Amino acid sequence: MVHCLTNSVVQEITANVLLAAGAAPAMVSHPEEAGEFAAAADAVLINVGNPDPPVLEAMRSAVAQARRRNIPWVLDPVAVGGLGVRTRFAVELLDQKPTVIRGNASEVRNLHVAHEGSDAQGGRGVDSTDDPESALEAGRALAALTGGVVAISGPTDIIVSGGRVTRITGGDELMALVIGTGCSLGAVTAAYCVAAGNPYDGAAAAHVAFSGAGALAAKVSAGPGSFRNAWIDALYNGSNALPALCEIEEGE
Repeated sequence: MVHCLTNSVVQEITANVLLAAGAAPAMVSHPEEAGEFAAAADAVLINVGNPDPPVLEAMRSAVAQARRRNIPWVLDPVAVGGLGVRTRFAVELLDQKPTVIRGNASEVRNLHVAHEGSDAQGGRGVDSTDDPESALEAGRALAALTGGVVAISGPTDIIVSGGRVTRITGGDELMALVIGTGCSLGAVTAAYCVAAGNPYDGAAAAHVAFSGAGALAAKVSAGPGSFRNAWIDALYNGSNALPALCEIEEGE
């Protein structure tokens, strides 16, 4: 059961993707209920894409319960750097030691520079203008700061924590034309952290599943609409076949 406090635009696809991946979604966002529900969940997703004041209060309550009960939680710093409220809030949450930070290269870089008190250096809304390799050092710094895992999404996904780095290449360009692929990846990362038994392997497995499913879906799709459905089907049906559709490189 993944408690998703997430962007209203992506709630439907996030719920469907979690179900396809074998998890159960819930999206309790009332400030007086969010903490109570988080305490009963197996994992929590905090996606800052819709930072209304009541939602921020609900997120703080959910994170506090996750920390209190040692429940894995994922921070998705959507469009951090370009907008002040969400950037300050995401920096605030770094003190709460997210289990995994999952974002594109610009979001990861901007989260790091904002924590250091510098100005944003890239990004255009939710879109990255940076290459994942350019965010590697920022990812290392955030992993050291939080003691957790940082997952940088892009044409090649990079998972980093401590002295370990994994690069996963796969997917398809159509993924960028479907709303919610990145946001739902944060939710599945939370689920896989529980299923895998540790956050690094969970984050890596989630990115392999998404990349492999993207490559598989692209083979039978005519465009973004059919790709969306084929991609969700691939997540549901693909399982053991998906890693073979990616290039996976382990390093330090």
